[in-house]
Amino acid sequence: MSFLKWVMLTLVVSLFFVPLAGNCAESSADVSASQQLKESALKEVLAAQPKQVNQENVYVIGDGDLLSVSIYGEGSMAAAPVAAGSGSDSNKAGAIMVRMDGEISLKHIGDVQAAGLTLTQLADYLKKLYAQIYDDPSVTTVLVKTNRKYSVMGKVTTPGVFPLDSQMTLVQAIARSGGFTEWANREVSVIRKNVYDKDKKMFKHNVLEFDYDDFLDGKDLQKNIYIQANDVIVAH
Repeated sequence: MSFLKWVMLTLVVSLFFVPLAGNCAESSADVSASQQLKESALKEVLAAQPKQVNQENVYVIGDGDLLSVSIYGEGSMAAAPVAAGSGSDSNKAGAIMVRMDGEISLKHIGDVQAAGLTLTQLADYLKKLYAQIYDDPSVTTVLVKTNRKYSVMGKVTTPGVFPLDSQMTLVQAIARSGGFTEWANREVSVIRKNVYDKDKKMFKHNVLEFDYDDFLDGKDLQKNIYIQANDVIVAH
């Protein structure tokens, strides 16, 4: 075969193995969202749901929390996911930790505010940011593990420090601690550092007194409050 024929054959064969330009592309959208966009999107979300973060039964994200952020069809958006652990920690793989500055790092859009938002607000916020990259993205935010805790002391079966990983009432918190011991008089004190104005009538000097037997009799039902982070529950 002559050299000229060999060159022509090589060019023809290469056409079958080189991808067509129309089927290959390198994304040009893998850049952080501008700070201006982040600020305006956050304001829109907070304006749409201004009272949500003031509801005791709605979880508000805090620093140290582990979150999962994903987009349907694209997977996890964690830029620096928590390493896989062992045993009960294995479900943390791929989660994102909320830093002390309240932000998380995500693919394509960089650092964004998370602390102080509810999970719904965060999902709505990220949807606005990722809409610059994906067509109508479906964003899912999940609380993997909370850094928030409350304490139960006194005459319960299992006193200790517990994660506040879900909406929980005072009665549920007592049950979670195994219930009262046989020596308990079934009266409870809840010590709370920060008390909402609407609750100050129930909390005297930041302490709420709760009688479990009265509750069973249908009295003072409003005292079966939702537990907040750092509450101290003392069973007498």
